[in-house]
Amino acid sequence: MENQTITAIQGIKVGHAHNLNAGTGCTVILCPPNTVGGVDQRGGAPGTRETDLLRPMHLIQHVHAILLTGGSAYGLNAAAGVMSYLERQGIGYDVGVGVVPIVPAAVIFDLDFGMADIRPDMHMGYQAAETASALPVQVGCVGAGVGAKVGMLNGIQFACKSGVGSVAITLGEGVIVGALMVVNAFGDVIDDDGTILAGTRQAPEGRSFIDSFSALSQLALMPSMPTNTVIGVVATNAKLNKEEANKVAQMAHNGIAQAVRPAHTMYDGDTIFALATGEFKQGNVNVLGAYAAKAVAMAIRQAVEVATPLGNLPTGKHIRENISW
Repeated sequence: MENQTITAIQGIKVGHAHNLNAGTGCTVILCPPNTVGGVDQRGGAPGTRETDLLRPMHLIQHVHAILLTGGSAYGLNAAAGVMSYLERQGIGYDVGVGVVPIVPAAVIFDLDFGMADIRPDMHMGYQAAETASALPVQVGCVGAGVGAKVGMLNGIQFACKSGVGSVAITLGEGVIVGALMVVNAFGDVIDDDGTILAGTRQAPEGRSFIDSFSALSQLALMPSMPTNTVIGVVATNAKLNKEEANKVAQMAHNGIAQAVRPAHTMYDGDTIFALATGEFKQGNVNVLGAYAAKAVAMAIRQAVEVATPLGNLPTGKHIRENISW
């Protein structure tokens, strides 16, 4: 069967590690040599690591891995495990006395799902990197998607389960654009026609959704807000420089706006990394960015469609089709 996930891009590998009982995990994307990285961060509540390195006018040009993790800011500790794994392989930025692996990272807030005192750590990060492969990416409630949910307008008891989604789109002349997204959105995930695929339920045992966008007026009356985020990676096998990779990451955020309503709120930490492996000739930034947005939207929708019930949360499919969970 044809690989239609981000690992369809030669050299990219993906690994997951998680603790289902604790309701958290992490996902690692390993990059082939000389992969150029970029980033764009849009949400108002980010948790990130090493993102400044990816911006233009900074020394580092190439990245060695990306970490997407649960555990909020605590989960950034898992990056040390990814670095340790890469160092043992001799992979990293050469500093003369050794190598320093470049591992940018972003987190989702899943401390309210499962056990708040158990988070991704160095061991889990190492495990995810060690098990990374070029096989089609496992999607759903795995890795960083274990604690993911959507539709948080009225709190987690009204939310739906989400997870990880990954797709690849093949363009002309063998160029591929892929995406891997971890979907932990405050808003609802919607289809192209505006149908709510997963979101805020009317009641804890409810069998229908409310429209979070239409209900935004309730926010002024809420004493506190949950913390959320959609994070992910877009990648291409075309050649891009650092500035172009950042532009593709920027354009890829349009996919979040297409699939999540509302998107990029102050309660989300929405962050997208862009990777360009350079296997093919110079890429057209406009085309790659447009298709990166499409891939992001597709991966977000897939993440909620393939999710399974976990932690007493149903999936959007269970609500839409009135299936018990």
